[in-house]
Amino acid sequence: MRQPSVIARRVAAASVSLVLAAGAAACAGPEGNDAGSGGADGKPAKGGTLTVLNSDPQVDFDPARLYTSGGGNVPSLVFRTLTTRNREDGAQGAEVVPDLATDLGRPSKNATVWTYTLKKGLKYEDGSPITSADIKYGIERSFAGELSGGAPYLRDWLIGGDKYAGPYKDKSGKGLKSIETPDERTIVFHLNKPEGEFPYLATQTQFTPVPKSKDKGTKYEEHPVSSGPYKVVKNENDGERLTLERNPHWSAKTDPERKAYPDKIDVRSGLNPSVINQRLSAGQGEDAAAVTTDTNLGPAELAKVTGDKDLASRVGTGHFGYTNYLAFNPKVKPFDDPKVRQAISYAVDRSSVVNAAGGSSLAEPATTYLPNQKSFGYTKYDHFPAGKAGNPKKAKELLKEAGHKDGLTITLTHSNAKDFETSPEIATAVQDALKKAGITVKLEGLEDNDYKDKVHSAKDEPGLFLAHWGADWPSGGPFLAPIFDGRQIVKDGANFNTGFLDDKSVNDEIDAINKLTDLDAAAKRWGALDKKIGEQALTVPLFHPVYKRLYGKDVKNIVISDWTGVLDISQVAVK
Repeated sequence: MRQPSVIARRVAAASVSLVLAAGAAACAGPEGNDAGSGGADGKPAKGGTLTVLNSDPQVDFDPARLYTSGGGNVPSLVFRTLTTRNREDGAQGAEVVPDLATDLGRPSKNATVWTYTLKKGLKYEDGSPITSADIKYGIERSFAGELSGGAPYLRDWLIGGDKYAGPYKDKSGKGLKSIETPDERTIVFHLNKPEGEFPYLATQTQFTPVPKSKDKGTKYEEHPVSSGPYKVVKNENDGERLTLERNPHWSAKTDPERKAYPDKIDVRSGLNPSVINQRLSAGQGEDAAAVTTDTNLGPAELAKVTGDKDLASRVGTGHFGYTNYLAFNPKVKPFDDPKVRQAISYAVDRSSVVNAAGGSSLAEPATTYLPNQKSFGYTKYDHFPAGKAGNPKKAKELLKEAGHKDGLTITLTHSNAKDFETSPEIATAVQDALKKAGITVKLEGLEDNDYKDKVHSAKDEPGLFLAHWGADWPSGGPFLAPIFDGRQIVKDGANFNTGFLDDKSVNDEIDAINKLTDLDAAAKRWGALDKKIGEQALTVPLFHPVYKRLYGKDVKNIVISDWTGVLDISQVAVK
């Protein structure tokens, strides 16, 4: 995710309802469907009530405040945007497609000006027309301090965005000059630098139209005006219970992406993950037509499910653009020596790490920083081949060359949160592997908040720690730029360039790729850049998570894309 250096990254997902959260937007993330797109027997039909059982409440249900990828899951039922994610299984689902707009946008020659035309016949839930001015206003209100929380790109990309404080403090009443609306169906964005991936950004909920006359500031979330197939009829306890019913003025003719089969969506949150999986497993009453968008099966639960043919047929499998890795701080000895970093890269036993993460059904070994999906520009490489069980012999050779013939002692910082990502299980697996190479690893476990504060502080960042990263959209840009662009190093605030890399050739290539509006060509360049950066051993990729989620026995039309990695409830039917 191309995260601006001034805002803390919401790792892959709180708002995206990802398992990582994480959604970001996030950002949840699997793909590949065990059940097939048909789901339960029978063709999908309109009608019925879909129940959503989640652990995390859908808080801040305001398009300005949500941090989503591709428009989110529950949010995209209510909020339409200029563009959206393609609602298809697998790799096809990682593509961006038009939503409110007629196309993906028309860029100027240098990709600093993007022009969109709205489709004809777009209406809100009250039947009033959706206009370009509404989209402009929706974006502008996301700049208001009291509505903070959404994706920060527009503040960085739009001319004047860094100084704009939102419409509530705009005495001129003209809003952002860098967003023009020459007529009711045209909207033009003026950027301060080339951004070929602007169509991806236009999937964020900040691009949702908001009628100025209906804006109630911080209370707008209680009943946001719908532009999607469903409207909010009840919002209890800040998103803990959301009830959605059909928007009578939504037209499928203008929205080929959302199927909107159920008559009603009942979102119930604040539930214990084990309870969610128990209810989905039993499938009694209304739970037979239930899904979850944020709760995975754990290793023990998965083992039980795998042994039951009926339950196994109701597991959706997905992959999201996400990488778990070891991060080095080259400013801290002995990690300032590339040979030491390389030695650790060779010594890692990815098989044991995968087992610690829940096994091969829940984690896939990684040797590249970019996720192994085409949309990210995945380019296969393994600069420090450790095989499945590590290469302690090669590691010892490098340590000897680095002046550590008798081995060395280092500290690995991790979180105490039981997340199977940066937690003690993963740290212990790394510790055991490095011991075989003569490296004694002392574990420093921190409470999750302390861990995040420390690893994201340029001043206090440890020499070696467990880390993870997810993308705000399926591209190499929001994956590589925040971590390896030297201009995004933050000395006072949340820093994500953990290796403090400030290489002009890398920075220049990032700028060059950003100018490309051919997303396939850009993906290839991101992959090549990943391979180049990987030679410096600033990270040790460990694994990519796999998402396994149960769904009710009456749920049909299961679609899981590589964009989100989780079941897309805009496609689900319960009849």
